[in-house]
Amino acid sequence: MLRVADGSPLSWAGSDGEPPVTIPRDPAREAARRELSKRLYHENDPSLLERALNTFWDWLGSVFGAASTAAPGGLLGLVVIVLAVAAVVAALWWRLGTPRPRTASAAALFDDRPRSAADHRSTAEAHAAQGHWNQAVQERMRAIVRSLEERALLDIRPGRTADEAAAEAGHTLPAHTARLRSAARDFDDVTYGGRTATEQAYHRIAGLDRDLDDTRPRLTHSTANTPQNTRQGTE
Repeated sequence: MLRVADGSPLSWAGSDGEPPVTIPRDPAREAARRELSKRLYHENDPSLLERALNTFWDWLGSVFGAASTAAPGGLLGLVVIVLAVAAVVAALWWRLGTPRPRTASAAALFDDRPRSAADHRSTAEAHAAQGHWNQAVQERMRAIVRSLEERALLDIRPGRTADEAAAEAGHTLPAHTARLRSAARDFDDVTYGGRTATEQAYHRIAGLDRDLDDTRPRLTHSTANTPQNTRQGTE
């Protein structure tokens, strides 16, 4: 049999009374290493993924262990803190919507393809019929601004934003200033803020569109000097 006694070499004791075979220490260690490296001895070893997961869970356990000792109330206090933070994050997410990067200034209201107010209204109604309220709100706001441009109540400016259009239109149609600003906010929330429009928001903007069509503009100094624009605006 193989035996090791106080660092002495391994020996093989024969059963027939022959002298034992002595193997030096280093060759015996190498022979044992080769033997233990065979697949037979490693069939039930954990895979690389299992070892990585075990390492991760050990690390995570040590992190939570260290945090629980520092948190008031130990592990229970840590759980309460984590749940409170998760509740705050969920509340902010629900209130503010999905965060999206915004540029320093809002993008233009229209794209490079000129379309009439009637085209925008038709597209808005088609989206509304399918329950696509985000697109319906966007197109109805574009219809409002395009209609004001067609009536010469706003000058045609491709780079205009919804907020700018609402502010400029409010000077000529002061009775609708608050509703114009609200519609611009709805447009911005949907287009840049990641919010989801509602059916009620669309109907508010559609109602504003109809009311603006029936409203006569307030004559200002600039419009008084431009009779052609005034006649177009009151049609």
